[in-house]
Amino acid sequence: MTALYDWSGLPAAVRDAVHDRLGPISEAVPVAAMQSASVALTLRRPGRPSVFLKGVEGVSTAMRWLRNEAEVAPLLGGLAPEVLFHQDVGEWLVVGFAHVDGRPAALEPGSPDLPAVATAVNRIGAIEAPHLRSLAERWKTRWWPRLATDRPELSGADVRRLAAWEGKAPELLAGDCLLHTDLHAGQFLLGAAGSTHVVDWGWPASGAPWIDPAFLVIRLVAAGHRPADAEAWARAHTRWASAPPGSVTAFAAAVAGLWTGKAAAESLARTARDYASWRLALTP
Repeated sequence: MTALYDWSGLPAAVRDAVHDRLGPISEAVPVAAMQSASVALTLRRPGRPSVFLKGVEGVSTAMRWLRNEAEVAPLLGGLAPEVLFHQDVGEWLVVGFAHVDGRPAALEPGSPDLPAVATAVNRIGAIEAPHLRSLAERWKTRWWPRLATDRPELSGADVRRLAAWEGKAPELLAGDCLLHTDLHAGQFLLGAAGSTHVVDWGWPASGAPWIDPAFLVIRLVAAGHRPADAEAWARAHTRWASAPPGSVTAFAAAVAGLWTGKAAAESLARTARDYASWRLALTP
Protein backbone atom coordinates (compact mmCIF):
# COMPACT_ATOMS: atom_id res chain seq x y z
CA MET A 1 0.00 0.00 0.00
CA THR A 2 1.16 3.54 -0.70
CA ALA A 3 -0.40 6.75 0.61
CA LEU A 4 -3.65 7.39 -1.29
CA TYR A 5 -5.01 10.58 0.25
CA ASP A 6 -3.91 14.15 0.62
CA TRP A 7 -5.29 16.39 3.35
CA SER A 8 -8.19 17.74 1.32
CA GLY A 9 -9.21 14.25 0.25
CA LEU A 10 -9.60 12.90 3.78
CA PRO A 11 -13.12 12.41 5.09
CA ALA A 12 -14.39 15.48 6.94
CA ALA A 13 -14.73 13.46 10.15
CA VAL A 14 -11.04 12.56 10.06
CA ARG A 15 -9.96 16.15 9.39
CA ASP A 16 -12.22 17.37 12.21
CA ALA A 17 -10.76 14.83 14.64
CA VAL A 18 -7.23 15.90 13.76
CA HIS A 19 -8.14 19.59 14.14
CA ASP A 20 -9.63 18.83 17.56
CA ARG A 21 -6.32 17.27 18.61
CA LEU A 22 -3.89 19.68 16.97
CA GLY A 23 -5.63 23.00 16.46
CA PRO A 24 -5.19 25.12 13.31
CA ILE A 25 -3.17 23.65 10.46
CA SER A 26 -1.50 26.00 8.00
CA GLU A 27 -0.04 23.46 5.55
CA ALA A 28 -0.17 19.72 4.88
CA VAL A 29 2.90 18.34 3.10
CA PRO A 30 2.78 14.78 1.69
CA VAL A 31 5.56 12.48 2.85
CA ALA A 32 7.25 10.71 -0.06
CA ALA A 33 7.55 6.94 -0.38
CA MET A 34 5.49 6.08 2.70
CA GLN A 35 4.44 2.44 2.67
CA SER A 36 1.55 0.76 4.48
CA ALA A 37 -0.42 3.98 5.00
CA SER A 38 -3.49 5.51 3.42
CA VAL A 39 -2.29 8.99 4.35
CA ALA A 40 1.11 10.30 5.46
CA LEU A 41 1.51 14.05 5.93
CA THR A 42 3.63 16.58 7.74
CA LEU A 43 1.17 19.06 9.25
CA ARG A 44 2.48 22.58 9.80
CA ARG A 45 0.89 24.55 12.62
CA PRO A 46 1.19 28.31 13.08
CA GLY A 47 3.47 29.04 16.03
CA ARG A 48 3.60 25.40 17.13
CA PRO A 49 5.72 22.34 16.28
CA SER A 50 4.86 20.34 13.18
CA VAL A 51 3.22 16.92 13.45
CA PHE A 52 3.63 13.83 11.30
CA LEU A 53 0.20 12.32 10.62
CA LYS A 54 -0.11 8.71 9.55
CA GLY A 55 -3.41 6.99 8.93
CA VAL A 56 -4.86 3.76 7.59
CA GLU A 57 -8.34 3.27 6.21
CA GLY A 58 -10.03 -0.08 6.76
CA VAL A 59 -9.32 -3.02 9.05
CA SER A 60 -6.18 -4.66 7.69
CA THR A 61 -2.69 -5.79 8.58
CA ALA A 62 -1.54 -2.24 7.84
CA MET A 63 -3.95 -0.93 10.48
CA ARG A 64 -2.62 -3.48 12.97
CA TRP A 65 0.93 -2.35 12.25
CA LEU A 66 0.00 1.29 12.82
CA ARG A 67 -1.79 0.42 16.07
CA ASN A 68 1.34 -1.45 17.14
CA GLU A 69 3.35 1.75 16.61
CA ALA A 70 1.02 3.67 18.90
CA GLU A 71 0.88 0.95 21.55
CA VAL A 72 4.63 0.36 21.80
CA ALA A 73 5.43 4.08 22.07
CA PRO A 74 5.30 4.28 25.90
CA LEU A 75 8.21 1.83 26.09
CA LEU A 76 10.53 3.86 23.91
CA GLY A 77 11.35 6.88 26.06
CA GLY A 78 12.46 9.27 23.32
CA LEU A 79 14.08 6.62 21.16
CA ALA A 80 11.23 7.04 18.64
CA PRO A 81 9.24 10.17 17.78
CA GLU A 82 6.66 10.82 20.50
CA VAL A 83 3.10 9.69 19.80
CA LEU A 84 0.96 12.76 20.44
CA PHE A 85 -2.38 11.08 19.87
CA HIS A 86 -4.03 8.10 18.23
CA GLN A 87 -7.71 7.86 17.44
CA ASP A 88 -10.18 5.62 15.64
CA VAL A 89 -12.53 7.63 13.42
CA GLY A 90 -15.08 5.45 11.66
CA GLU A 91 -13.12 3.13 9.37
CA TRP A 92 -9.89 5.04 10.00
CA LEU A 93 -7.06 4.88 12.50
CA VAL A 94 -4.98 8.07 12.63
CA VAL A 95 -1.82 8.62 14.66
CA GLY A 96 -0.04 11.92 15.24
CA PHE A 97 3.71 11.77 15.87
CA ALA A 98 6.04 14.57 16.86
CA HIS A 99 7.72 15.62 13.62
CA VAL A 100 11.42 14.73 13.57
CA ASP A 101 13.85 16.04 11.00
CA GLY A 102 16.57 13.63 10.04
CA ARG A 103 18.21 11.62 7.31
CA PRO A 104 18.57 7.86 6.92
CA ALA A 105 21.72 6.25 8.26
CA ALA A 106 24.46 5.11 5.91
CA LEU A 107 25.48 1.52 6.64
CA GLU A 108 28.34 1.15 4.16
CA PRO A 109 31.82 0.13 5.38
CA GLY A 110 33.53 3.04 7.10
CA SER A 111 30.33 5.04 7.51
CA PRO A 112 30.55 7.65 10.28
CA ASP A 113 26.92 6.83 11.12
CA LEU A 114 27.68 3.36 12.48
CA PRO A 115 28.43 4.47 16.09
CA ALA A 116 25.04 6.22 16.30
CA VAL A 117 23.34 3.14 14.86
CA ALA A 118 25.04 0.92 17.46
CA THR A 119 23.99 3.22 20.29
CA ALA A 120 20.36 3.14 19.14
CA VAL A 121 20.35 -0.64 18.77
CA ASN A 122 21.80 -1.05 22.24
CA ARG A 123 19.13 1.25 23.68
CA ILE A 124 16.46 -0.95 22.13
CA GLY A 125 18.07 -4.09 23.55
CA ALA A 126 18.09 -2.63 27.07
CA ILE A 127 14.27 -2.29 27.15
CA GLU A 128 12.30 -5.14 28.72
CA ALA A 129 9.04 -6.06 26.97
CA PRO A 130 7.95 -9.52 28.16
CA HIS A 131 4.28 -8.71 27.50
CA LEU A 132 4.78 -8.40 23.74
CA ARG A 133 4.15 -11.32 21.43
CA SER A 134 7.40 -13.20 21.07
CA LEU A 135 9.29 -13.48 17.82
CA ALA A 136 9.36 -17.24 18.36
CA GLU A 137 5.54 -17.22 18.28
CA ARG A 138 5.54 -15.18 15.07
CA TRP A 139 8.04 -17.50 13.39
CA LYS A 140 6.15 -20.77 13.52
CA THR A 141 5.95 -21.08 9.73
CA ARG A 142 8.58 -23.37 8.20
CA TRP A 143 9.60 -21.78 4.91
CA TRP A 144 12.40 -23.99 3.64
CA PRO A 145 10.41 -27.24 3.16
CA ARG A 146 7.91 -25.22 1.10
CA LEU A 147 10.63 -23.44 -0.86
CA ALA A 148 12.27 -26.75 -1.75
CA THR A 149 9.14 -27.50 -3.77
CA ASP A 150 8.03 -24.04 -4.88
CA ARG A 151 11.44 -22.63 -5.82
CA PRO A 152 13.40 -25.38 -7.62
CA GLU A 153 15.91 -22.79 -8.80
CA LEU A 154 17.18 -22.67 -5.21
CA SER A 155 18.43 -26.23 -5.47
CA GLY A 156 22.01 -24.94 -5.25
CA ALA A 157 21.37 -23.91 -1.65
CA ASP A 158 21.77 -26.54 1.04
CA VAL A 159 18.02 -26.65 1.52
CA ARG A 160 18.01 -29.69 3.79
CA ARG A 161 20.42 -28.11 6.30
CA LEU A 162 18.70 -24.73 6.06
CA ALA A 163 15.37 -26.42 6.84
CA ALA A 164 16.89 -28.24 9.81
CA TRP A 165 18.39 -25.08 11.28
CA GLU A 166 15.21 -23.10 10.61
CA GLY A 167 13.31 -25.66 12.67
CA LYS A 168 15.58 -24.96 15.64
CA ALA A 169 15.15 -21.19 15.49
CA PRO A 170 12.00 -20.58 17.59
CA GLU A 171 13.35 -22.20 20.76
CA LEU A 172 16.64 -20.29 20.42
CA LEU A 173 15.06 -16.83 20.08
CA ALA A 174 13.45 -16.66 23.52
CA GLY A 175 13.92 -13.60 25.70
CA ASP A 176 12.15 -10.64 27.25
CA CYS A 177 13.88 -7.79 25.41
CA LEU A 178 12.13 -5.39 23.07
CA LEU A 179 12.75 -6.07 19.39
CA HIS A 180 12.08 -3.83 16.41
CA THR A 181 12.53 -6.72 13.91
CA ASP A 182 12.82 -4.56 10.77
CA LEU A 183 15.92 -2.44 11.28
CA HIS A 184 17.47 -1.03 8.13
CA ALA A 185 19.10 2.23 7.12
CA GLY A 186 15.81 4.05 6.59
CA GLN A 187 14.55 3.24 10.09
CA PHE A 188 17.25 5.39 11.70
CA LEU A 189 16.70 9.16 11.48
CA LEU A 190 19.90 11.05 12.24
CA GLY A 191 19.41 14.70 13.17
CA ALA A 192 21.82 17.53 12.44
CA ALA A 193 22.30 18.12 16.18
CA GLY A 194 23.33 14.52 16.84
CA SER A 195 19.96 12.99 17.70
CA THR A 196 19.00 9.50 16.57
CA HIS A 197 15.42 8.25 16.34
CA VAL A 198 14.22 4.81 15.30
CA VAL A 199 10.94 4.79 13.37
CA ASP A 200 8.34 2.37 11.96
CA TRP A 201 7.61 0.18 14.96
CA GLY A 202 4.90 -1.82 13.22
CA TRP A 203 6.35 -5.26 14.04
CA PRO A 204 7.55 -5.10 17.66
CA ALA A 205 8.20 -8.34 19.51
CA SER A 206 9.98 -9.77 22.50
CA GLY A 207 13.04 -11.97 22.26
CA ALA A 208 16.73 -12.35 22.91
CA PRO A 209 18.75 -9.11 22.97
CA TRP A 210 21.05 -10.21 20.12
CA ILE A 211 18.23 -10.50 17.55
CA ASP A 212 17.97 -6.90 16.37
CA PRO A 213 21.77 -6.71 15.96
CA ALA A 214 21.55 -9.98 13.98
CA PHE A 215 18.99 -8.42 11.64
CA LEU A 216 21.35 -5.49 11.25
CA VAL A 217 24.26 -7.78 10.35
CA ILE A 218 22.35 -8.88 7.23
CA ARG A 219 21.68 -5.26 6.34
CA LEU A 220 25.37 -4.48 6.76
CA VAL A 221 26.24 -7.30 4.37
CA ALA A 222 23.70 -5.90 1.90
CA ALA A 223 25.42 -2.51 2.26
CA GLY A 224 28.80 -3.93 1.24
CA HIS A 225 30.38 -5.41 4.37
CA ARG A 226 31.88 -8.88 4.19
CA PRO A 227 29.96 -11.25 6.49
CA ALA A 228 32.92 -11.69 8.83
CA ASP A 229 33.40 -7.92 9.05
CA ALA A 230 29.71 -7.30 9.70
CA GLU A 231 29.72 -9.84 12.52
CA ALA A 232 32.96 -8.44 13.94
CA TRP A 233 31.39 -4.98 14.06
CA ALA A 234 28.26 -6.33 15.74
CA ARG A 235 30.34 -8.33 18.23
CA ALA A 236 32.39 -5.27 19.18
CA HIS A 237 29.57 -2.72 19.40
CA THR A 238 26.25 -4.45 20.17
CA ARG A 239 24.68 -7.24 22.20
CA TRP A 240 25.14 -9.60 19.25
CA ALA A 241 28.17 -10.84 21.20
CA SER A 242 25.81 -12.62 23.63
CA ALA A 243 24.44 -14.92 20.91
CA PRO A 244 25.57 -18.57 20.81
CA PRO A 245 26.93 -19.39 17.33
CA GLY A 246 24.28 -22.02 16.70
CA SER A 247 21.52 -19.56 17.51
CA VAL A 248 22.90 -17.12 14.94
CA THR A 249 22.95 -19.85 12.29
CA ALA A 250 19.37 -20.85 13.09
CA PHE A 251 18.33 -17.19 12.94
CA ALA A 252 20.08 -16.71 9.58
CA ALA A 253 18.36 -19.78 8.12
CA ALA A 254 14.97 -18.59 9.35
CA VAL A 255 15.40 -15.07 7.98
CA ALA A 256 16.59 -16.36 4.62
CA GLY A 257 13.53 -18.59 4.37
CA LEU A 258 11.15 -15.85 5.48
CA TRP A 259 12.54 -13.18 3.16
CA THR A 260 12.66 -15.59 0.22
CA GLY A 261 9.17 -16.90 0.80
CA LYS A 262 7.40 -13.73 1.78
CA ALA A 263 8.05 -11.14 -0.92
CA ALA A 264 11.17 -9.39 0.33
CA ALA A 265 13.06 -7.64 -2.45
CA GLU A 266 14.88 -10.39 -4.33
CA SER A 267 18.27 -8.75 -3.92
CA LEU A 268 17.79 -8.64 -0.15
CA ALA A 269 16.47 -12.20 -0.06
CA ARG A 270 19.56 -13.30 -2.01
CA THR A 271 21.81 -11.54 0.49
CA ALA A 272 20.03 -13.32 3.34
CA ARG A 273 20.43 -16.68 1.59
CA ASP A 274 24.12 -16.06 0.90
CA TYR A 275 24.68 -15.05 4.52
CA ALA A 276 22.83 -18.14 5.77
CA SER A 277 24.97 -20.34 3.52
CA TRP A 278 28.08 -18.65 4.90
CA ARG A 279 26.87 -19.38 8.43
CA LEU A 280 26.26 -23.03 7.52
CA ALA A 281 29.85 -23.32 6.37
CA LEU A 282 30.99 -22.21 9.83
CA THR A 283 28.61 -24.48 11.72
CA PRO A 284 29.20 -28.24 12.15
